[in-house]
Amino acid sequence: MKKALTVSLSILLIICFTATMSMAAEEKERGKFGIDDRHKIAKRVKFKPSTKEIKWKMVTPWSKGLLYQDIAVHFCDSVRLATAGRFNIKPFSAGELVPAMQAFDTVSKGAAQCGHGSPTYEKGKNEALVAFGAVPFGLDSEGYDIWLHERDGMELLQELYGRFNLYALPCCNLGQEQGLSSNKRATKLEDFKGMRLRTVGWFMDIMQRAGASVTPLPGGEVYLALERGVIDAAEFSSPCMTYPMGFDQITKYCIEPGIHQPGDQDILYINMDAWNKLPEDLQWIVKICARETQAWSTAWINNLNAEAIHLLKKNLEFVQMDEETLNQLRKTTQEFLNDLKAKNPDVKKVLDSQDAFLEDFVEWREIRGGVAPWPYEMYISGKHYQ
Repeated sequence: MKKALTVSLSILLIICFTATMSMAAEEKERGKFGIDDRHKIAKRVKFKPSTKEIKWKMVTPWSKGLLYQDIAVHFCDSVRLATAGRFNIKPFSAGELVPAMQAFDTVSKGAAQCGHGSPTYEKGKNEALVAFGAVPFGLDSEGYDIWLHERDGMELLQELYGRFNLYALPCCNLGQEQGLSSNKRATKLEDFKGMRLRTVGWFMDIMQRAGASVTPLPGGEVYLALERGVIDAAEFSSPCMTYPMGFDQITKYCIEPGIHQPGDQDILYINMDAWNKLPEDLQWIVKICARETQAWSTAWINNLNAEAIHLLKKNLEFVQMDEETLNQLRKTTQEFLNDLKAKNPDVKKVLDSQDAFLEDFVEWREIRGGVAPWPYEMYISGKHYQ
């Protein structure tokens, strides 16, 4: 009996040892899953801390008091804190130094060292820039973060902005935007025919194809245009942005979902000459602070949205486009993007890259879907998917 037990234990140990060696061999063969490239740079820092005090100007298209401007200020504050005040970037809102839509050109020419804004505003410079800000039915905030930082999005971003003498970094993503604040109730495609809308980027072209009349008014002009009946409806960012702007006081409906911007991505752009003159330690601080601002902005805004939506619902009726309308608009969007890709190689290159990521991400997105974080009562009543 004792001998049999000894033999059994010996066999068990051999099996365990063999399994462990097999797992170790398999792990060695596959290699480590995921590598952080920055670790190699950080392990052997080859530069010294700079001591020179530097002052920059930042221009933006954002009106004073708009939360977008607060996000630009947050980045500047982060740089100031990380450098103990020796690198001071002073932010100027729209109109303080230059008009809203001249910020990009001002930095490109070197009249200001950096700017912060939406790539959708640069539609007339190169259509491909729009894809870095928002694509209707496209990337959400998670998607932009992965595509830009882990795929080839950053490389494409630098390539396109580089043509305008700019170094570019993602520096704000607010997630999905609110839908259209409207004085007309619209749930079907025919409801949009003849409607006068304010929007920017490619959603302008898409809604024009759907029969609407569209204008890209700056944010500061939207309230008056709605109040005076110049336009019937307007989209402008998140619930916590529209509530202070008072759109709910002069409109009756909010038409959802915000298909125009599933992810609201903004960019920090820096004059290339100014960037190249910046000491290497400060370049790293700028990059890290931009990344921190990107992550912070998503959390900050969506926490504020949770409060703002309750306030907006006191005055607005939220209505949903029906499934057929969403499908039709998705088809119209695809037709428009296909036409654009056929005309513009840059658009094709960027959108093909985004589409490849979306395809790669399908299985993980689908498999994880059943644990959408709804409150307990909603979940057990059958609402499992987002």
